[in-house]
Formats: sequence, structure tokens, C-alpha cells
Amino acid sequence: MSDLIRTRRRHLLLMRQTLDILHNVLSQVDRETATTLRDPNDGDKGWTVTEVVGHLLDFDGIFRSRVEMMRDETTPELPYYDHEALAVEHRYNEQDLKPLLQALTTSRNKTIAVFEALSDAQWQRDGIHPERGPFDMDDALVQVGTHDVTHIEQITRILAEGR
Repeated sequence: MSDLIRTRRRHLLLMRQTLDILHNVLSQVDRETATTLRDPNDGDKGWTVTEVVGHLLDFDGIFRSRVEMMRDETTPELPYYDHEALAVEHRYNEQDLKPLLQALTTSRNKTIAVFEALSDAQWQRDGIHPERGPFDMDDALVQVGTHDVTHIEQITRILAEGR
């Protein structure tokens, strides 16, 4: 097995493990905690835990759609998404955390399946990311895990603030 294939498998494992971490960290978080504590780094405008999970759900679908575009099109211009506007539009803080987390799990399983189904030729495809420029399948794969880790750290910071 090549180093590249081994690395891809590890990133797919990371995508599964970050879900496990989220489930473990959030298993005992009640609705009030999930919707009232805010990211202390952002003051009153900081997201709640529920909003962070909603954001992860939004972007899991966005990441998957970008991979599908690169798989199906020749060097597509990948769309830009305003994460702040999506948080307002989807009103995540009015929703329950547990169903959002389950929806993220369902979405993530679909995202993993898309990556796992890529042929060798499809792994070579790329696109133009709206903020990063040239962007290939490996960039997309790594982006999911690093995005998760960033927001898991954010969630733990929010929850620590409430102690």
C-alpha cells in the first residue's frame, strides 16, 4: 500500500473519530447549556455549542458537495458560503442538540462514502476553492478533519466556560 493511500485512510479514520469525540463530549450536555453558553473568545456574538454543531452539519454537506463537483466536473469554481449567514438562516440555537448531532453523523457517513468511492483517477481531480485557490481531493479530505478539530476545541472552550 502506498504512503498516499495510507494517509488517506488515516484521514478517513479521523473523520470517524471526530464524530466519536463529539458524541462523547456532548453526551451529557443539556439543552440549556448547549444554547446559552457562548464562545468566550467572541463575547455576546460567540456561537453556542448547538450553533457550532449546526455549523459542522452545514459544512459537512458543503465539503461533500465540493468533492462531488470536483469528481463530476473539470476544475470547477467551488462556491463560497457565508457561515455566519447560514447560522442565522438555519436558526440552530432553536433546535435540539441531539437531533443535530445525529444529522451530522448521517451526513458524515455520506461524506466518508463519497471519499471511499473515488477511483484513482477521481482522486486526481481538482477545483478552485473560493478562498484558497487551487484545491484538490486530498486538500478536501484534510479540510474536513482540521475543520472538525478546530470546532471541537471551540466546543470544549465553551463548555469549560460554564464550569
